[in-house]
Amino acid sequence: MRAAAVDALVVSHLPNVRYLTGFVGTAGLVVLTPAQCVLVVDFRYQTVARSLVQSTPDLADYVTVVVPAKSYDETLADVLRETGARRIGIEGAWMSVSRFNRLSASLAGSAPTPLRSPDGCPAVVATERIIEAERVVKDEVELAALREAGRRLGGATAEALSLARPGRSELEVAADLDALLRRSGFERPAFESIVASGPNSALPHARPGARVLREGDGVVLDFGGVYDGYCVDLTRTVQLGDTGTEFRRLFAAVADAQQQAIAAVRPGVKASSVDDAARTALGRYGLAGAFGHGIGHGLGLEVHEEPRIGRPIAGQPDLVLAPGMVFTIEPGVYVDGIGGVRIEDDVLVTDEGCVVLTANGG
Repeated sequence: MRAAAVDALVVSHLPNVRYLTGFVGTAGLVVLTPAQCVLVVDFRYQTVARSLVQSTPDLADYVTVVVPAKSYDETLADVLRETGARRIGIEGAWMSVSRFNRLSASLAGSAPTPLRSPDGCPAVVATERIIEAERVVKDEVELAALREAGRRLGGATAEALSLARPGRSELEVAADLDALLRRSGFERPAFESIVASGPNSALPHARPGARVLREGDGVVLDFGGVYDGYCVDLTRTVQLGDTGTEFRRLFAAVADAQQQAIAAVRPGVKASSVDDAARTALGRYGLAGAFGHGIGHGLGLEVHEEPRIGRPIAGQPDLVLAPGMVFTIEPGVYVDGIGGVRIEDDVLVTDEGCVVLTANGG
């Protein structure tokens, strides 16, 4: 916050609220200053929030729970006025323009006029990645959850693959994948499970439909779960019988690319180097142009979060890997008329290299 030159920070993105306080709900705000943390929740969550704060060591010394007597936005303005903050940061990626305008107008409407006070109106400014930058490297509690989640997802892989059989529809397989995730101890699926068979496999994010799986199909299964709030994600491509020489070539290329990318993961390496390792491998098969997305994405309280693992973006620094980062490695190639192949696992960067969290049964 000092680096961003703000006296107070309004945290409105719910995963960031959970990261800071442990509070889980469908609504809530946090106001951070150098001296305090105010958790604003409505009537539905007041008992849970207060119990959380009182039962967590040290949290009660730093967190005050406020339940709005009026709207969230009016209460937020009141809390900010009480802090005396002159420069107020909001999460630019998460606060809507209309909410930003309401907050600015409310603070301006109660500010003293220049004739009455030397103090001007509080300034509301957008900030980027203040909390997300802290979330990139996981702590031991987070890593314990992600390790267990990865173990459970990897352990369910063999059963997941057996669900893809000729005569079953994509929708049937997807429903069974979701049920398998529940049986494996996950709170819920981390996203809508993908089952893409035959020609649909050439669509990177195809949604399951009524198509019935057939002998000779390649079938992409992309599924993941939420365990203790943390997300894991895995993809396998199943070959139902003889998929043909060209499809088998795609599969061999992607399997090779994934192994090369995993081997490149270690502290001090640029994220783009991991992506390059996969593309170089695919290039040896003449398939570099068929890989149109990045090699991976961060995992944590969200299934897509930082770090981004891919080619450099102009004007943005190339991330350097550090121990405690968790992300996917998921090369894929997609060719109309042949099909698509994607293989995905989750890795944890360690001091020596990396650990594949979803390796069990994979």
